[in-house]
Amino acid sequence: MTVSRGPAPHTGPEHPPGGAAPAPPADPANVLARLGRSWEWILGSAIATLVPGVLVLVWPDETLHVLAVLIGLYLLMIGVFRFVAAFARDDAGERLPGLLLAVLFVLAGVLCLRNPLQTVAALSLIVGIVWLVSGMLTLYTAVATKDLPHRGFVVGAAVIAILAGLVVLALPTESARALTRLLGLWLVLLGLVELVLAFAWRAALRRSGVAAGPQVSDEKA
Repeated sequence: MTVSRGPAPHTGPEHPPGGAAPAPPADPANVLARLGRSWEWILGSAIATLVPGVLVLVWPDETLHVLAVLIGLYLLMIGVFRFVAAFARDDAGERLPGLLLAVLFVLAGVLCLRNPLQTVAALSLIVGIVWLVSGMLTLYTAVATKDLPHRGFVVGAAVIAILAGLVVLALPTESARALTRLLGLWLVLLGLVELVLAFAWRAALRRSGVAAGPQVSDEKA
């Protein structure tokens, strides 16, 4: 799931009086950091998790091919959200778990899309490992990061991801229908937890006086 480091009030560059200085080129890292700190970004990650979960539950008779494609697209999207969210952390050492998670999600998504006609066991293994490692790294981030807002929500999401990974890896699924129900249930649960975190993050930003939306540029035209 997406973890933001904390609201960072902007202190823009001072312009000399009597004239407007040319705006410096935007730093890509700062742009990604501001985007990753926004509550809308966390909300987008929640929706990207909820939608595939709802789809696989609404269409329980879909083939393994369709299921693998949906899961692959989900993993790729979450990889992008994780990559951007990693830049929201101020310390470079705190960014490493997020970047590792982003790479893990993208690689797993490529595996699902590259060979979508794989077996039920192979798809279960890919998703189970991703959720297990994701939950463990998120839990580490929640414990190790100082002054992490809403630490309880982050820990809860990490525990759910760990349990989801263990359940998918431990319980045998003989059919695509059984795997669909299992993955859909966990995706909806993870998405709901992240949805709660997004609105809690919005409330925290409002209390701190930081703008709730992503700010990619504060320079006046």
